[in-house]
Amino acid sequence: MEAIIRPNADSAARLVAQIIAGDLRRNPSLVLGLATGHTMEAVYRLLVKKHLEKSLDFSLCRTFNLDEYIGLEPSDPHSYRYYMNERFFRQVNLDARNTHLPNGMAKDLDAECRAYEEKIKRCGGIDLQILGIGKAGHIGFNEPLSALRSRTRVKTLSPITVNQNAKFFQGADHVPRRAITMGVGTILDCRRCILLATGSSKADVIAKAVEGPITSMISATALQLHPHCTVVVDEEAAGKLQEADYYRWIFDNEPEWEEFR
Repeated sequence: MEAIIRPNADSAARLVAQIIAGDLRRNPSLVLGLATGHTMEAVYRLLVKKHLEKSLDFSLCRTFNLDEYIGLEPSDPHSYRYYMNERFFRQVNLDARNTHLPNGMAKDLDAECRAYEEKIKRCGGIDLQILGIGKAGHIGFNEPLSALRSRTRVKTLSPITVNQNAKFFQGADHVPRRAITMGVGTILDCRRCILLATGSSKADVIAKAVEGPITSMISATALQLHPHCTVVVDEEAAGKLQEADYYRWIFDNEPEWEEFR
């Protein structure tokens, strides 16, 4: 794992969008793992802009989202399918048949989870996985006590997650209590992953995820085991990192980041 600190949220999102665009140009058939949430909206706006102004081509790209709420139709404005369609999929030249999310309305949820794993496998695995992080330290909906080798499955949302998402549902009482999520093991199978976090509210959990011990109580700590994981944060989210000066030096001096400076 490496941590990259950018001055503000806009520059952090811009770096993530640049990495995605660069990987896509090198590999037009990129298998891209995607995340939702407020933090990701800036990344999708930048990618749409690159598509419209710089002809960034998504026509051969395949996408797999981390998760979906159980019990929400794809047309429900609170569903992640709706979120992705409105903010990204329909604004670029992605083939809708190549965009995948778990089906939260499936009659047999266990079968849906197995099928989702099989779809990822048939595409050759995920090349680049984009991640956010919840206040409970989760990636996807891998809530506290998620096994580090877990696969796509049904998870019950923690009270912290329900309360964090309440603002999108007009109150906690309306937030679904279960979701289908890629497992921690599924995420760790990707070839490269990037976690984006911004704002002071993420400072505590970022410090635990990056510099704390690996624990199933904070599923993001499992990313320390990944051979090619980058955590991109702004100065506010980096506020409690003990080695922040070292992480800033990495971006300013390491050759792999030269094209992004």
